Amino acid sequence: MSSVDAILRSLQFGKIEKPVKVHLKNVYGTMGLALLACAIGGYVHLFTNFFSAGLLSTFGSIGLMIWLLASAPTPANIAKRFSILMGFSFLTGVSLGPHLKHAIDLDPTIVPTAFLATSLIFACFSLCSLLCDDGRFLALGGTLMSGITWMLLLSLVYMFTGVQMLFTIHVYLGLGLMCGFVLYDTQMIIEKRRRGNDDFIGHTLDLFIDFIGIFRRLLVILSDKKDNKRRRD
Repeated sequence: MSSVDAILRSLQFGKIEKPVKVHLKNVYGTMGLALLACAIGGYVHLFTNFFSAGLLSTFGSIGLMIWLLASAPTPANIAKRFSILMGFSFLTGVSLGPHLKHAIDLDPTIVPTAFLATSLIFACFSLCSLLCDDGRFLALGGTLMSGITWMLLLSLVYMFTGVQMLFTIHVYLGLGLMCGFVLYDTQMIIEKRRRGNDDFIGHTLDLFIDFIGIFRRLLVILSDKKDNKRRRD
């Protein structure tokens, strides 16, 4: 929490009000716990026989996310919604297990490299959004939604054609969109809090999905580069 406090104190020269700063502290603190639960889920898949990625983990994570979104963000529901978020994060980590295993088999350094790169990218775009606290990135919403539509179309075309170039475009486009969503979601969280929405658990979910989206794509990019290098050698 001390690092979160230091970052938010450094923003005192901006226009971010104290209640918003406290809210952001809760969001980023909860996100740290969600990432820890996600890491535990990945560990469980990789190194234990307790639970593995599959349809159960996929549908389980989707079900928990829907349950969380459907739960009213009231003070009485905080403990329940926090538990749901941790369960969703854990199952997300389990679902990442096959990607992690493939990357580790190629090169054990890929996973920590992808995580550090994701953390750096997320921190940079988050700080950019916080420092440029004028709502300019809220205008990205329409463009980002259009990008998601294009990604879905690329996925369908790739599914039927198998053209590798389409997959590569899909991955890099997705990475760019996730970075854009960090900018957009951060400023949207600030704006929602200013309008009285203090649902830090729901806001954590938004940023957690952005973080995992970046991490997943960096894993794919680094793994493909390593795989291609091995084939050339």
